[in-house]
Amino acid sequence: MAISYQGPVVLIVMDGIGLNDRLEGNAVSQANKPTLDCCLANYPVLRLKAHGKAVGLPSDDDMGNSEVGHNAIGAGQVYSQGAKLVTESLATGAMFESGVWNELTENVSNKGTLHFIGLLSDGNVHSHIDHLILMLRQAKKQGLQRARVHILLDGRDVGETSALQYVDQIESELSSLSDGTVDYRIASGGGRMNITMDRYGANWSMVERGWKTHVLGQGRMFASATEAIEAYREEIPGVIDQDLPAFVISENGMPVGTIEDGDSVILFNFRGDRAQELTAAFEKGEEFQEFDRERVPNVAFAGMLEYDGDLHIPKKYLVSPPLIRNTLGELLAEKKIRQLAISETQKFGHVTYFFNGNRSSKFSDEYEEYIEILSDVVPFEQRPWMKSAEITDVLVDKIMNNTAPFMRVNFPNGDMVGHTGIIQSTIIGVEAVDIALKRLLQAIDCVGGMAIITADHGNAEDMFELAKDGTPAKDKTGKIKAKTSHSLNPVPCIFYDNTDNKDSYKVIDSDEYGLANIAATISTLLNVEPMDCWERSMIEVK
Repeated sequence: MAISYQGPVVLIVMDGIGLNDRLEGNAVSQANKPTLDCCLANYPVLRLKAHGKAVGLPSDDDMGNSEVGHNAIGAGQVYSQGAKLVTESLATGAMFESGVWNELTENVSNKGTLHFIGLLSDGNVHSHIDHLILMLRQAKKQGLQRARVHILLDGRDVGETSALQYVDQIESELSSLSDGTVDYRIASGGGRMNITMDRYGANWSMVERGWKTHVLGQGRMFASATEAIEAYREEIPGVIDQDLPAFVISENGMPVGTIEDGDSVILFNFRGDRAQELTAAFEKGEEFQEFDRERVPNVAFAGMLEYDGDLHIPKKYLVSPPLIRNTLGELLAEKKIRQLAISETQKFGHVTYFFNGNRSSKFSDEYEEYIEILSDVVPFEQRPWMKSAEITDVLVDKIMNNTAPFMRVNFPNGDMVGHTGIIQSTIIGVEAVDIALKRLLQAIDCVGGMAIITADHGNAEDMFELAKDGTPAKDKTGKIKAKTSHSLNPVPCIFYDNTDNKDSYKVIDSDEYGLANIAATISTLLNVEPMDCWERSMIEVK
């Protein structure tokens, strides 16, 4: 029996909405979501692995994220990803033998400072503190006299108020290295959602604040990072690490680590989305117009990885990223099958760039359509519905007009609102996705299509930190500690199909599927032979 849909096959990614049997801290279970509940109860559902080795990360203790998740979905196979690539390069010493590392270290071998900028945690999503420590040790081994570390506080991929744990760890390491022969210190910092780590051009003022802090040494001064964090926590009740204001470390009234001509700078984040804007500020000349940089030091600059393989950002990097080829998007474009990709700014790059194997350009201008709905520059907990309605307005129109046999959409709410740690707002975010889901499924039914409803990782279903006994952890005041990071939970894969085609295939049950199995499944539904290099399809044609 052949599969042939009158309407589109629609891949609906409910970003950050995983499966969790626990009710406490579960914004998904607590949300009023009749459409999703109906789909889970009445249609075939598989549980997909969306973390660890299933998405190319070093171990199954590593949380998945939207970037590696969409890579796996679109690629149909598992590639070693950022954290694993960097860890392997450091373990073998390959990084320190690279031409870029030697160029940057030789640049400051006689005078000048080696600067490290990046997220200070062991979340292993954007960075890992162990990578920073190994690079600092190598710098000392090579006899580099001065190093400065510009720390971005996490509280998102790790505990929301865990910053001092990592500051203590890096301060201890810096103290051990600075034995009188070298001068290694923290120079500046701030919360990752306050300074520096914007993405997709959503809020360049964040990057401007980071530039002033890290490069120019402008801002409120403290004697140490610990003093800054403790002061801000006392002044701003309830503030979590990712939102802490910027700070500059000073000595005798002067910043200890401005970035000057002749210095070298390493952006040690390995994930690309929140690294590209700061990279542009360092690398671009007069064409840079996003903010007034005031002073642009002449430095040797490198990123940990190549953050954009098509645009070649940055120009220099320490570890080569995986070469992802033979993606679903590429195959469908070759077969002249039209595709539509849509999301709002916060996740637009995920249904395009990451889905297509870290490729910025289209495979085919004729057969691919990309639609970006501009995100609001508003804290997500204050507007948890985000742009779900606007995305749905456009997508319903595209479905009803049957513009492409394959459409993909990402609703960011479960992830972006979930990261705030505010469960009440996240519940609303999940409900907004459910409202959108109802409208989409009605349109899909009208034109004779089907949908695969899934997620790229968990988050909203697991929002409380747990104590050793499995109960919600509490702080000294008795308040439950919010969890702002992703989870290790599986994600749903729902086969929503009310057409006669549902009798043409069988969903093959297994507990071994991951996100990479989606590509072959969609290809089969579109009556296109999956590529041999892909993970197997989750359906079998009768």
